[in-house]
Amino acid sequence: MAAQSFDLIVIGAGPGGYVAAIRAAQLGLKTAVVEREHLGGICLNWGCIPTKALLRTSEVFHLMERAKDFGLSADKIGFDLDAVVKRSRGVAAQLSGGIGHLLKKNKVTVVMGAATIPAKGKVTVKTDKGTEELTAKNIVLATGARARELPGLEADGDLVWTYKHALQPPRMPKKLLVIGSGAIGIEFASFYNTLGADTTVVEVMDRVLPVEDAEISALAKKAFTKQGMTIMEKAMVKQLDRAKGKVTAHIEVKGKVEKHDFDTVISAVGIVGNVENLGLEALGVKIDRTHVVTDEFCRTGVGGLYAIGDIAGAPWLAHKASHEGVMVAELIAGKHAHPVKPESIAGCTYCQPQVASVGYTEAKAKELGYDIKVGKFPFIGNGKAIALGEPEGLIKTIFDAKTGELLGAHMIGAEVTELIQGYVVGRQLETTEEDLMNTVFPHPTLSEMMHESVLDAYGRVIHM
Repeated sequence: MAAQSFDLIVIGAGPGGYVAAIRAAQLGLKTAVVEREHLGGICLNWGCIPTKALLRTSEVFHLMERAKDFGLSADKIGFDLDAVVKRSRGVAAQLSGGIGHLLKKNKVTVVMGAATIPAKGKVTVKTDKGTEELTAKNIVLATGARARELPGLEADGDLVWTYKHALQPPRMPKKLLVIGSGAIGIEFASFYNTLGADTTVVEVMDRVLPVEDAEISALAKKAFTKQGMTIMEKAMVKQLDRAKGKVTAHIEVKGKVEKHDFDTVISAVGIVGNVENLGLEALGVKIDRTHVVTDEFCRTGVGGLYAIGDIAGAPWLAHKASHEGVMVAELIAGKHAHPVKPESIAGCTYCQPQVASVGYTEAKAKELGYDIKVGKFPFIGNGKAIALGEPEGLIKTIFDAKTGELLGAHMIGAEVTELIQGYVVGRQLETTEEDLMNTVFPHPTLSEMMHESVLDAYGRVIHM
């Protein structure tokens, strides 16, 4: 069979790949996407979406436990874990099917199978029916990443889980150890802790959520501890001894090793890029610590070959991958492309309380030599937050004292993952403190705290 010819072949149909394929097709490029497992990738099937479905369940459960606070009665509150998981999987399946519809609607050819690149401009796909040969002047790598596994801490699906096992748990943990306090680890810790698991989080860095502003991390730790979690910072799991129904973790803290027993361990110690078995080395692609090296336009240095999303490095976020997919498609189509600015990509963690941020932390801004102004506003000063029964939280803003540029914004509290986009837009539009202060925020809303935080940076706060 003769090779099928395309203008663009995208390898991987996650949030970077399928978006790149759709945008390319919209621009008139004959496009194919190759996917070896599920349309929508890890994010939609095993990451962003199903975890949010689980976390919504735990949020509702938490509110039910607080029924009396709202003048309501809710007796014998419980949950059916199988039903909780079934709902989560159903949400993922619905959206995965939607991706297939969108690709068909935009006339993107979908090839299910494992791709390799035997030569520049050529892609070989092993499918259930055999091998297909594809050719294209341009190829986009969007193969994503997978969970990192450390020696001795490998997942077995029974006692030790990765995120996939945690999304389809064989049982409800009673005593849970979560290794790693980044977004993935903390979200699972929050979910299982809320449903009743005795939860311990071990973080090798000096604070939980280590990429966040130090003040936000401290408030998060305080909230998690109040909820009953045990937080161990500057600690490392050195060994896991597995027995029937039990795992003994050897945890090094301050130079001494402590032994703690758990019935379940979730390992969330980062990710590695899916760079193997693609033929990249033979093509001359540079790979650094399992990630493809690219320039700001996602070009690999090999003509016609691009890399987007998790495989191209931090930040490992779906919305960053999607934006890169659009950018590369427009670049290939000859349009004016806008490169991604990592410092303007928001990070969101959907634990309780939620955490969100964009731009520089206070420490980073100082390290870069900025003379800064910092504003803060607590949730307890906001009428809507009190009415919601969510008075704990903080919004923090950081400005360049010389220019008024918004350098960073950091939040912890109810619904902050929905609020952060206001500051993201502000940074994109190069908004100054004056623009933000002169903006009228609706009342009563949580967003008023965003306004007050800006006012506080300049000594003009009203409600504090």
